[in-house]
Amino acid sequence: MRTYKEITLPVLTQADMDLLAELSNACAVSGNEREVRKIVRREIQPIADSFEVDALGNAIAVKKAKTKEFTRVMIAAHMDEIGFMLVNEEDPGIFRFRAVGGIDPRQMAGKAVWVGPDHIPGVIGACPIHLTTPEDRKKTIKESDLRIDIGAENKAVKPGMFAYYATKFCEMGSSVCGKALDNRFGVCILTRIFKECPENVELIAAFTVQEEVGLRGARVAAWDRKPDLAIVIDSTPAMDLPRWDGEDSMIYKSKVGMGPAIYTHDGRTLSDPRIINYLIETANAYNIPCQRRQPMPGGTDAGAIHLTQEGIPAVSMSVPGRYAHSAATIARKSDWEAHLQLLYAALVNIDKTLLAKPR
Repeated sequence: MRTYKEITLPVLTQADMDLLAELSNACAVSGNEREVRKIVRREIQPIADSFEVDALGNAIAVKKAKTKEFTRVMIAAHMDEIGFMLVNEEDPGIFRFRAVGGIDPRQMAGKAVWVGPDHIPGVIGACPIHLTTPEDRKKTIKESDLRIDIGAENKAVKPGMFAYYATKFCEMGSSVCGKALDNRFGVCILTRIFKECPENVELIAAFTVQEEVGLRGARVAAWDRKPDLAIVIDSTPAMDLPRWDGEDSMIYKSKVGMGPAIYTHDGRTLSDPRIINYLIETANAYNIPCQRRQPMPGGTDAGAIHLTQEGIPAVSMSVPGRYAHSAATIARKSDWEAHLQLLYAALVNIDKTLLAKPR
C-alpha cells in the first residue's frame, strides 16, 4: 500500500486567471502557434534548466530533479487551436477558406473572426434566411457555402493566412468562457506546475504543436526526450447536455463540476492501467474529485506519445468543457483547480515502483 505525503495542494490564483485569459485570447491555429509559444517562453524560460524550440515548433522545457532517485516525467499540453486558412479571394475582401482541425460547419455561420497576424476583424458569412427557400433550409450547411468577409479589400490580407474565432475570454460566475480552452487550460496548468515542480521528478514540459491536425508535435517531442512515462493534459468535451432528439443515453458521461476526466481509452489510446489506477488512488488520498472520461472517438497527444520508441506508458487527463471545437467553451473553475491539484499530488508521490509491475 502506497504511503502518501502530507502536502499543501495548490489553489488557483488571480495570476492563473490572468494567464488563462491571455492564453485564450492569443491566436494559434495549428501550424502557427507563435503567439502562445511567445507567452510560454516568457513564463518558463527564466526558470528552466533548459529550454528549446524544436524544428516543428514544440517548446520543450526541462526542470531537473533535486533528489538522487527520480522519475523522468513528460507532461504534454498542446498549444494549437482549431481555426481556418484563407485559400482564395473571390471578390474584394471575401475569401473562400478551409477549416484547420475538426470544426462542424454548422458551428461556423455568423461567427466573428480575426484574420492574420494583425487580427483584422471579419465574419464568416452565410446566406440570410430572407434569401433562402424552404428547400434550402432543409439542407445541411457546408463549408463551401460559407465565406470569410473582412468588409472591404485589404492588401494586407492574402490567401494562406490563418483566421481565428474572435471570442474574448470572460468569467461567468463559477465558470470561465473563451475560445481555445482546448487546450489553453493545459498550457496554463503545465506552466503553473513547472513553476512549483516537485523535487523528486525530472519534469519535461512539452508544449506541443499541431495536435488538432494529427498529434504531430507530440510524436517528435517524445521521440527526442524518451521519458519514463507521460501524462497528457488537455480539455475534453463534457457530455452533460440533453440530447437533441430527446432520448436518454446510457453511455457514461463526463460532466462539468465533477473534477478532471481521466482517460481509460479513446480512439487513439488504451491508457496504461498502472497510471490510471495511480491517479485515482491519489485523488482519493487527497479528497480531490475526479471522473473517468466517457469512451468516445478522438484522441490526445497520448495517442502519438505511447507509440514512440519501444513504447512509453501514457495517460491523458482533461478539464471537461461544454461546446468543444466551437467559438466558445464553458468550463468550471473548480474542475480546473482540481486538475491542477491532482497533477501536482501525483508528481509529488510518484516513484519508480509505479512502473515496476508489468502492465
